[in-house]
Amino acid sequence: MIYNPILCAGILGWGAAQVIKFILFFIQNASVKLERLYGSGGMPSSHSSMVCATLISTGRTAGWDSPAFAIMFVVAAIIMYDAANVRLEAGKHAKQLNEIMQKLFAQGEAADKEKQFKELLGHTPLQVVCGAVLGIIIGAFMPLA
Repeated sequence: MIYNPILCAGILGWGAAQVIKFILFFIQNASVKLERLYGSGGMPSSHSSMVCATLISTGRTAGWDSPAFAIMFVVAAIIMYDAANVRLEAGKHAKQLNEIMQKLFAQGEAADKEKQFKELLGHTPLQVVCGAVLGIIIGAFMPLA
């Protein structure tokens, strides 16, 4: 049987964050939204959880001074920066565009109210940190063999 602890840690990190998002949404809204099991945005960041679980597993498996760990560290930093900055701002832009479209539609302009931009794209810094902590824990305890 083939077992890749680095890949398994990353997948488990992503899955755990998505399940937590689903549960938190249910607690906050008293409703089920299946999109929370696979969608982006929200608490905790599944991107951060995935890359941090992969990062820690890579360090434990390949060595903390290995080229693989160095590459994974850079990839994790880029992904978490993107989640908390670029995608967060894109979500804010989407919200503004949706508000503009609603105003145009209310004024009788030819706006398609069914076509809404997705607003939940990125993460707040707290969501990124929580995802990172979750991933670090998963990576630290993932069995290596």
